[in-house]
Parts: sequence; structure tokens; C-alpha cells
Amino acid sequence: MMDRLYRHWVYGGFLAGILLLVLTPVLAAQWTLAMLAVFLQLPVYMIHQYEEHDANRFADFVNTVIGGGREVLSAPAVFVINIPGVWGVNALSIWLAATLSLGYGLIGVYLTLVNAIVHIAQAVRMRRYNPGLLTAIVLFVPLAVWSLFTIHGTGDATLFHHLLGLGLAVLLHALIVAYVLSRHGRAQLVSASEAS
Repeated sequence: MMDRLYRHWVYGGFLAGILLLVLTPVLAAQWTLAMLAVFLQLPVYMIHQYEEHDANRFADFVNTVIGGGREVLSAPAVFVINIPGVWGVNALSIWLAATLSLGYGLIGVYLTLVNAIVHIAQAVRMRRYNPGLLTAIVLFVPLAVWSLFTIHGTGDATLFHHLLGLGLAVLLHALIVAYVLSRHGRAQLVSASEAS
């Protein structure tokens, strides 16, 4: 069962993202614009994940480009990165923004913004498309910029909230890179030992 979830989570997420967007006018009827901005990070991210992970595109891309054909990003790792690492972090951001301070909503906003920057920087550096690039440009950049200004404009977002959101987003992305590079290093060692 877990193997099916590891390999097919993105389709449920995509459909859930569309459903959440359809229900947004009902759910958000009494919310402030800033709370709406916090909430929208989750369903928009779910739609982005479809472009990124449909048919295992992102893992195949990483395994080909970085792994040289070896698996450095597995289906279980992609699942953990995206379910607790994206959905869970966004859920926490929404809860904290709703119960403690709207400033905590910047956690989800910076997660979206940093992911967009990573996709765009990688495309520029490699001079090629990477899975998730189109929605990062078309959805993430405008949503994240609008959300930053909207949430900051409430006066609830302090320097602490900005640093926390940015720091967590950078940390999560750095952990993904570290994981992939460590798997790549191990794969190279195995290949070298098999060759000798």
C-alpha cells in the first residue's frame, strides 16, 4: 500500500488542490485578505506539484541530471519531501497564522517563493526546462510576491517572522540538496568499488 502512495500521491494532491480552490470562496468568506494569502499557498503548491511530479518527472530528472542514471532521489524520499515537507509545513503555517499571528503565514509564503527561485535559477544555470518550472513562474512568483506584501501590510509580520519563514524554506531546500548529494556520493563509491 505504501508503495502505491509513494508513487501516486501527486494525483490525489492535484485533485485536492483544485477542490480547495473551488471551495475557497466558501471557506474564506469571513477571512481577511492576508489569511486568504496564507491559505492559497497550499492548493497552489498542490497544482505545482502535478507539473513537477506527474509520471515521476522530477525524480527522473534529478536521477538523470545529478545521478547520471543512478537513483539519488527515490519515490519514498519524494513523498516525505512533499507530504510532511510541503503539505505539513503549509498546514502548520495556516494553523499558526490563524491562531497566533498572521506573521507565521510567511512560512508557507517563503516556501513557495524559495521553491520558485530554485526552479528559475536551475533553469537559467542549466539553460533548460526542469519539472515544475512553468507553474513556478506563472503561479508561484505572483502569488508569493502578492502574499508577502499583503501579509506584511497587516503589521503582524515582524522581522522575526520574515527570518523564520525564509530560514525554514532555505533549510528545507538545503536538506533536499544535501540528501541528493549524499546519495550521489554513495552511488559513486559503490560504482567505483564494483569497477575495481
